[in-house]
Amino acid sequence: MMAQPNFDDILAAARRLEGKVKRTPLLESSLLNKWLGHRILFKAECLQTIGAFKLRGALNVLAKCAENDCLPTRVVANSSGNHAQAVAYAATLFKIPATIFAADTISPIKAAATRSYGAQLKLFENRVLADAAVQQAASEPGTLWIPPFNDNDVIAGQGTATYEALQDAGQVDAVFGPCGGGGLLSGALIATRAMQPEAVVIGAEPEQANDASRSLQSGIIEHLPRPAKTLADGAATPSVGELTFTWLQQLDDFYEVNEVQIAYWTQWLQHLLKVHVEPTSALSMAAVTAWAVENPTPKTALVMLSGGNISASGMQQIWQQDYLLQPPNLTEQDDANA
Repeated sequence: MMAQPNFDDILAAARRLEGKVKRTPLLESSLLNKWLGHRILFKAECLQTIGAFKLRGALNVLAKCAENDCLPTRVVANSSGNHAQAVAYAATLFKIPATIFAADTISPIKAAATRSYGAQLKLFENRVLADAAVQQAASEPGTLWIPPFNDNDVIAGQGTATYEALQDAGQVDAVFGPCGGGGLLSGALIATRAMQPEAVVIGAEPEQANDASRSLQSGIIEHLPRPAKTLADGAATPSVGELTFTWLQQLDDFYEVNEVQIAYWTQWLQHLLKVHVEPTSALSMAAVTAWAVENPTPKTALVMLSGGNISASGMQQIWQQDYLLQPPNLTEQDDANA
C-alpha cells in the first residue's frame, strides 16, 4: 500500500512555502450571504502567483529537494495548464530547466504563461499521449517528474491553501472544493480533518468529466473514455490518482455540475467578488447552493477558488448568455447531482 500524506506533511510544507507563495485572502459577498442565508468565505487562490493553487504543490516538491540537498538537473511535468505554469515558475526559482508535456487543447493563455516562465512546452494530440511522453522523459538520469496531483509532496503543498484558510476563517461548518485529479480536495480533507474535524468536506466536478464521481460510485478508479469537453478545463483530467482516490473516498458528499451551471456561477462569482475566476473555481457553487438549501439554520462554508486563468475564447463561451440580468433563483439551482 502506498504511503499517505498527513497533516504533519502539510505543516512542513507550510514552513517551506512561507515567503515563497502568497497568503491569499478570504473574500465574501454580503449579497450572496443574504441570498443563501449562510456565510460563504472564498479562499482566493485566483490571486496566487501564477493565478492558481498549483504553485503550492510544485514549489513544495522542489523546496523539499533543496532542503535535502537533492535538487534534480531537470524537471518534467504533464498538465492541462495551471500545473504547467506552476512547475515552470518553480523550476525558474530554483534555476532548473523544465519541460512540460500537454495536450494541444491546453488553454492558449496557460500555454503562453508556461513558456513565459522559461519552460519548454511539448504538445500532443491528447492527454493520454502527453502522459505517456512524460513517463518516458522521467526515466532519463537527473530528471524529476512532478506529477499534477498523485504525489505526497504535491498533495501536502496543495493542502496549505486550506490550512491557511481555516486559520483565517475560524470555525466553519463545511469546506468545498473542485475536483480534477483530486490534489486540492485531498489536501483540503487532510487539513480539515485535523483542524476542524466536525466540518464536512464536499467536492464537485464537471458532469462532462465525471471520472471521479463514477469512481466513487464503483469503488475503483474509472477513466474517461475520451478527452473531456468542458468549460472547467482545469478539472478535465482523465482520472484521479491512487493516492488522491483514497482521500476522495472519505469525502462527505460529491456533486456533478453541468455546463450551464459552470458558466452561470463563473459569471456570478466574478460579479459578486470582483475577481477574475476561471470556470473550475465555479464548480463548487452548485454544491454550495444545494447544501445551503438543505441546511435552513445559518452556517459558515469555506469555498476554495482554485484559479483565475481563462483565455479570451473561454470567456466568450462563458458569456454566450448573460446570467446577470436577474438575481439567482436559488430554488431552481438543483441540477447538480449528488
